[in-house]
Amino acid sequence: MSSPEHKQKIWNMIKGIKTGMLNTRHGKELRSRPMTLVQQEYDGTLWFFTDLDSEKVFEVEGDNDVCVSFADTQNDTYVCLTGVGRAMKDKNLIDKYWNGFVSVWFPEGKESPNVGMLEIKVQKGEHWDADTSTMVKSYKMAKAKLKGELPDIGEHEKFGS
Repeated sequence: MSSPEHKQKIWNMIKGIKTGMLNTRHGKELRSRPMTLVQQEYDGTLWFFTDLDSEKVFEVEGDNDVCVSFADTQNDTYVCLTGVGRAMKDKNLIDKYWNGFVSVWFPEGKESPNVGMLEIKVQKGEHWDADTSTMVKSYKMAKAKLKGELPDIGEHEKFGS
């Protein structure tokens, strides 16, 4: 889908944000909930811990097209990643990604019968990254308005299939 360099670019945008909004479908309704990344690198797949008996797992099993959105409002960086979701019980992945934050959600520990992983294989996405200060953005917006143009306040890119 994208080059290793592009994947690194996306990772650099989302790794500091850590928590994204996972969007799933429940029938005709869209549902969103915050999910925290557990990985330390990005290769085109996002990993989250999940309760295997949760509604989100039921929703992903019913329609595995999902979207995860990340927002860093302080730096005006926004990333939206769309892909295919799958829940699984994989002891090796649970051991690899287990941490103190996750243990709060699963007091029985790694051996909890409901602890599982949610895998999102990213197929496409979009990002916005404003590369200037608020003052410079305000100036560019005012200048564009006076000229009747759209302001250039950063990078915007769509990628994937």
